[in-house]
Amino acid sequence: MNLANKLTLFRIILVPFFVAFMLIDEIPYNYLLALIIFAVASVTDFLDGYIARKYNMITSFGKFLDPIADKVLVVSALVCFVELGWTGAWVVVVIIAREFIVSGIRLAAVESEDKTVISAGFLGKLKTAVTMVVICWFLIIMTIYFDFKINYFDISPDFNMAIVTTTSVLMYTCAFLTVISGVQYAWQYRHVFKSKN
Repeated sequence: MNLANKLTLFRIILVPFFVAFMLIDEIPYNYLLALIIFAVASVTDFLDGYIARKYNMITSFGKFLDPIADKVLVVSALVCFVELGWTGAWVVVVIIAREFIVSGIRLAAVESEDKTVISAGFLGKLKTAVTMVVICWFLIIMTIYFDFKINYFDISPDFNMAIVTTTSVLMYTCAFLTVISGVQYAWQYRHVFKSKN
């Protein structure tokens, strides 16, 4: 296993620790620790792709594992957000539904006559990047509020409203890109399903 794939696997290994810090309030500064872990995992998402391209370490296994690592990390974070009441379940449903559809397309492509291994496209990568930024934003806000006990409304009602508005806009943007990238995958690889008939 090359270095790029090891970084991808490391991202998956970090997920249980991230979830534990998110959901166990008894751990001091648990949200800060979750933020650090998520940030490290997000950096590995950039590094594994960069290393694979720069040092010619691109493999079919890496193309398959990298999107899975992203899905596990992002979906775990969003499920934790729902559990904690930080976001609506509809966002997670949209994202998970999209991931099932894209995973189905990838599976159909691998089983097609030309054995195509579909790597993440531009919109898929953009969706992942924006989603990770949104998750980091949530974690920063919650770290300040819960770990450092700073109430945004006490600072200023307008500042509190700005935080709420920004969070909503980011979440809607994430959901929009999720849907658009899913449609793009389905359209781009529609021939895979035609060849199965």
